[in-house]
Amino acid sequence: MPLQSVPRYALSRLALLALWPALGWAANPAVSPQPPLAPVLDVVQTLHGVAVHDPYRSLEDLKNPATQAWLQAQGEHAERSLAAIEGRDELARRVDELSRATGDRIADLVRLPGNRLLYLKRAAGESQYRLVLRDGLASAERTLVDPAELAKHAGVPHAINYFVPSWDGKRVAYGLSAGGSEDASLYVIDMATGKPLIKPVPRVHESLVHWTPDSRAITYNQLRELPANAPSTETFLDTTVYLQRLDGPPQAPKALFGPLVNSALKLDRLDVAGVSFDVGSRFMIARTTDTTVPEGRLYVAPLAQLNQAHIQWRPLVVASDKVTDLQLRNDQLYLRTVNGAPRGKWLALDLAKQQTLAQARTLIDQPEVGVLQGITVGRDAIYSELAQGFTTRVQSHPIKGGPGQDLAPAWKGSTYALPDLTHSHTDVWLRTASWTEPSSIVTSAGPGKPLVETNLVGHALPGGTPVLEAEELLIPSHDGVRVPLALLHRADMPLDGKRPTLLIGYGAYGFSEEARFDARSIAWLEKGGVLAYANVRGSGAFGKEWHLAGFKATKPNTWKDGIAAAQYLVKAGITSPATLGVLGGSAGGIFVGRAITEAPAQFAAAISDVGMMDTIRSEESANGITNISEFGTVKDPEEFKALLAMSTYHQIRDKTAYPGVLLIHGMNDPRVDVWQSAKAAARLQVASVSPRPVLLRLDAQAGHGMGSTASQQSSKLADIYAFLLWQFGLAKAKAP
Repeated sequence: MPLQSVPRYALSRLALLALWPALGWAANPAVSPQPPLAPVLDVVQTLHGVAVHDPYRSLEDLKNPATQAWLQAQGEHAERSLAAIEGRDELARRVDELSRATGDRIADLVRLPGNRLLYLKRAAGESQYRLVLRDGLASAERTLVDPAELAKHAGVPHAINYFVPSWDGKRVAYGLSAGGSEDASLYVIDMATGKPLIKPVPRVHESLVHWTPDSRAITYNQLRELPANAPSTETFLDTTVYLQRLDGPPQAPKALFGPLVNSALKLDRLDVAGVSFDVGSRFMIARTTDTTVPEGRLYVAPLAQLNQAHIQWRPLVVASDKVTDLQLRNDQLYLRTVNGAPRGKWLALDLAKQQTLAQARTLIDQPEVGVLQGITVGRDAIYSELAQGFTTRVQSHPIKGGPGQDLAPAWKGSTYALPDLTHSHTDVWLRTASWTEPSSIVTSAGPGKPLVETNLVGHALPGGTPVLEAEELLIPSHDGVRVPLALLHRADMPLDGKRPTLLIGYGAYGFSEEARFDARSIAWLEKGGVLAYANVRGSGAFGKEWHLAGFKATKPNTWKDGIAAAQYLVKAGITSPATLGVLGGSAGGIFVGRAITEAPAQFAAAISDVGMMDTIRSEESANGITNISEFGTVKDPEEFKALLAMSTYHQIRDKTAYPGVLLIHGMNDPRVDVWQSAKAAARLQVASVSPRPVLLRLDAQAGHGMGSTASQQSSKLADIYAFLLWQFGLAKAKAP
């Protein structure tokens, strides 16, 4: 598929567009054409005694024809501006070539009973991941679901959001959505025949789909069907877990769990639940979260009560117990907690003995170094993942717990355990990752045993790849705290203080940057570029305490760590402010947005990809209400202060020379509304006295990035690299 086969912006054209002035380009990267300006309709809201100005509140109304016209003009302006950068098309071709060169991509592999494998696959040159099945490595693949076929008929990209196979490996449930919306409908098919077993179930957005032990029924969480006039903040409230039986005559789903079902449990309206099982267990587990933080509630009930009108759910865990993950095997429930163990530990309790959390034994204790993350339960061993710096290693533990051994001590990069659905295998499959080599899938028979390559994915570097060098450092931040920073560049390249450098960070939810190889980034590295990854506070690089050090009132550490990383890159003689860019996506929009508003002279360019830009108004959106637990609420005086401090939109100052800014957003984004980027773009375009551009790149067939096609991803990356080179003075913009 050609890179531009899906228009990045395609809304209906309105007559109002004729009012916008003609657009032009300049060859000087410091000169930016004037995009259409948004009208100022200031809304002043007094919050806890502070007058908060919102000059572009009207852009939140995406159905308003004037807003649509402004977005249309902004999107077209960005498209033409990026296309005018010399070398942009060559970059796009190179990125696409590199993407194909590494061969097929495989994701979310699950081992089924026997030798069967179920996974998502995007073959080299294909646009979207397919769901495929194979009976062992020696057998041919069989495609079960191909979203590309749906896209041909609908004219809109489709994507598989999640899939969950039955315990016996005969059926699979999966979610499918269109246009990057993540508005998934649930499908269930027979894997042998492809026959649908139920009609598609709408509004099953979360992968909270579970099979009963007999593989004859599923549970799923469904959003309510809201009336047309309901506010978007109602979207994730009062969701319900349903039980759907698949055998016998068609049956209506049964409401099983949720705020509207279990009034006696006094669940919160934002308790989004799943009810899960294990193939060998006599119990079922109900778990609730707000979809953002993992800490929530847990309940247990005998599986025998599944068919009863009233299930007696026994409370096990509340949010203050800080349980972040769980695994059920037979009648043993394994729980990860950070309560008193900020780097994580795993507990085990016996459900048959009706043990409480206080009676749980320690399965794997908090490590002295590193962060203990998830576990995979095999037949004879438990496999944990231990994160240290940018690297994660799989450890093998006795089935009853205790200290572990590294499964692949000779491997220099990361290893991750792949799921063993029914705990039936004596070996473990691992996915590898590193900064300088493509990922592979290998098998291990245990500690000290050699890794065996499955050859499921190609492991060869693209032809012509330069020798790459990676370095992991700890650099001082504004308060002396040392922050992890990883550098990736060509080994033969002198770091002469002028290297075009992109600093990347996130810093939220405890999610960390991890060592990974992306062949497409070679297009940047072979031009002499440097990639720098910072695990700023707010990430989970050193456990829960590191997360909380960039959380609500402490959130300024997130962008101050980023500024410190930028200053280090200059002081170390790697780059200069004239050749330094910064990138953050989603919640990382806070990282990039506040870095350039606090230290605008430190950067020549900034890219915010589906970024959070207005944290004061975020909770007025569907997904924003679920993020109150991470960022705070304006209803609380102290949290309001923190939100105002982290809100890029509200920290933009008039008559300030800001770097060149590229704001990227999908029009169907369900996680961060497109108006967040729109309002920041409108404000920056008026406030900045720099001649550098502020561009709003929009995609009408994309959302938050999940579900984007290969061509959409490659085109976006080419635009990012071209924009950076333009702003660094290393590429010119062609005359119109």
